[in-house]
Amino acid sequence: MEEQKNTITYTIQQVSEMTKLSKQVIRKWEERYGVVNPERMNNRYRVYNQHEVNLLRTVKGLVDEGHTVKQAAAYVKQHGIVPNTSPSKSANPNKAVQTTYVQHLLDSGASCNEKKLLQLLQQAYHENGLKTFLDEVIIPFLIEVGNHWENGRWGEYQEAFSSMVVRDYLIQLQNGFQYTDNDSLILGACLPGERHEIPLHIILLQCMLHGWNTIMIGASPAPMAIQSTIKQLQPKKVLLSATTTYPFEMDEQLLQQLDNFAGTLPHIQFYLGGQGAITHLKGKQLQHITLSHDLQTILGHE
Repeated sequence: MEEQKNTITYTIQQVSEMTKLSKQVIRKWEERYGVVNPERMNNRYRVYNQHEVNLLRTVKGLVDEGHTVKQAAAYVKQHGIVPNTSPSKSANPNKAVQTTYVQHLLDSGASCNEKKLLQLLQQAYHENGLKTFLDEVIIPFLIEVGNHWENGRWGEYQEAFSSMVVRDYLIQLQNGFQYTDNDSLILGACLPGERHEIPLHIILLQCMLHGWNTIMIGASPAPMAIQSTIKQLQPKKVLLSATTTYPFEMDEQLLQQLDNFAGTLPHIQFYLGGQGAITHLKGKQLQHITLSHDLQTILGHE
């Protein structure tokens, strides 16, 4: 019983706001399809836990993709997502709070409310710490932002606005991080022509949690800017990023030039990551640059 008291619950009005479903639809999905099975208070009002909120969102997403409600309800049941399943005792007690943060961030991004978006980011960071903030708030939020743009629920401006606010906040966190003189340096750089810099900011912040000093070259640096900066700063590791294939389409010799350059600096470890790089290098191999976007691989090489 003690565990139930600590479980976060929501009224049907709150669930309606979180899922963008009307209260009538929520009741209908409960009564007709058994999608959720909320508890009842003494006054007979429904209260919903976070699992039931997630179920409603899942069903709504499937319906938005063209499935019938009956098909969507059957799908979540078939895949083991049962409405009355209780959370595991070992589950992270903050998970529901973090999931709610993602939804509130999406609401603020949809309305392009910069002040509210920043307030939520600051609150989520201070309440969860940097690691959890990145893993369970920022990354899920950015995935949802991409999904909303791809399925047409958001316009290009909403996607760009939300990404810009997150990027600026991550830069703020990097600038405020405290270093010691003994911290080794990791240099991060997007390839020329690559403007998607947020994944690299996230990786650099994760590296900072492991005791590394980091420096980031801005998005789409000028040709040869990466090489000249590496020569000047002499970092221990270099992380190159290409989320798209545009850098390689813009300059077919770019990767070969960087690989040759890395070969002249054997004391520096070079890594290349991002979906664009993975796509471009399919079936190919580099001599001096390691293809990886796995943080443990990067930090594990000493």
